[in-house]
Amino acid sequence: MPPELEHDPRREVVLDATTLKALTHPLRPRILSALRLHGPATASRLAAHLGVNTGATSYHVRQLAEAGFVVEATELGNARDRWWRAAHARTIFDTQGADQETSAAYLSAVAAGYAENAQRAIAEIATLPPEWEDAGTFSNFTLRLTPDETTELMDAITTLIRSHRSHQGSIDAPPEARPVSVNLEVFLAPGMSGE
Repeated sequence: MPPELEHDPRREVVLDATTLKALTHPLRPRILSALRLHGPATASRLAAHLGVNTGATSYHVRQLAEAGFVVEATELGNARDRWWRAAHARTIFDTQGADQETSAAYLSAVAAGYAENAQRAIAEIATLPPEWEDAGTFSNFTLRLTPDETTELMDAITTLIRSHRSHQGSIDAPPEARPVSVNLEVFLAPGMSGE
């Protein structure tokens, strides 16, 4: 693996069979994503943000904590309010050796979260400042590639994305910098596996 693609255990978690199961419920990847994007929150704040009830959110936050995805932000809140933060900035999912049913459940939860975020972004387009109106895209490219070419494309895109992460969250980020969501989905076109 090239050095720029190696994983940093302080900032990234690589899913294994046990941790993968903890993310198969559709709400859990959404909670984790919200904590990564918006920072520490209580279960009630997460529930309001995600449009779900506080009891369910509280339960799923505790499940994420048991699996090591979130940790308590003890420096925030008081005895009544428990604040939580994401334990890692990024989750890496390696499909090698993963149980197919569990993998499918996890990927379905992730895809649902992507779709929800895209819908929310579309709903906010009219409120964007002029400099952000044309700064993003919703694009689809269909290519005819071999498995090796597909892996090469994925590695090149990942390397490019990582090259733009050097100042993410750091004090030297430009004042106009904002979180930008980049969803990468690379898969064999549905219905084409028999060709």
